Amino acid sequence: MHNDSLDQKPYFKRHIFCCGNERPAGHPRGCCKEKGGVDLRNYLKSRVSELKIDGARVNMAGCLDRCELGAVMVIYPEGVWYTYASREDIDEITDKHLMHGEIVERLLLTNDQKELRAEQKTGRTCDDGAACG
Repeated sequence: MHNDSLDQKPYFKRHIFCCGNERPAGHPRGCCKEKGGVDLRNYLKSRVSELKIDGARVNMAGCLDRCELGAVMVIYPEGVWYTYASREDIDEITDKHLMHGEIVERLLLTNDQKELRAEQKTGRTCDDGAACG
């Protein structure tokens, strides 16, 4: 939808929504909060501020409905989805995507993706407490 009377630039160049949803312990889908989503969102927010990335806004979101792939974020206006599990993942997304406009293929989630790919499991803890990667 476009309103000619509101023909103006977007308020933010990029809007990053990080899931911070919390489900009850043991929920079969898991949740982004238990996978570090809140702490890593806070880290992302501090990095964007420290690096003075102009026009980028980092927000906490409720459930983004991709729980099995979490922690997850979506970056608009591109509509690019990422999974992340560490500060190193956040640093890579910040440097490549937010600063240089490049997609981080390793962390990219496709629209039809239902499970993490092998390279996305590295450094994660699976539901049984064992290392995934």
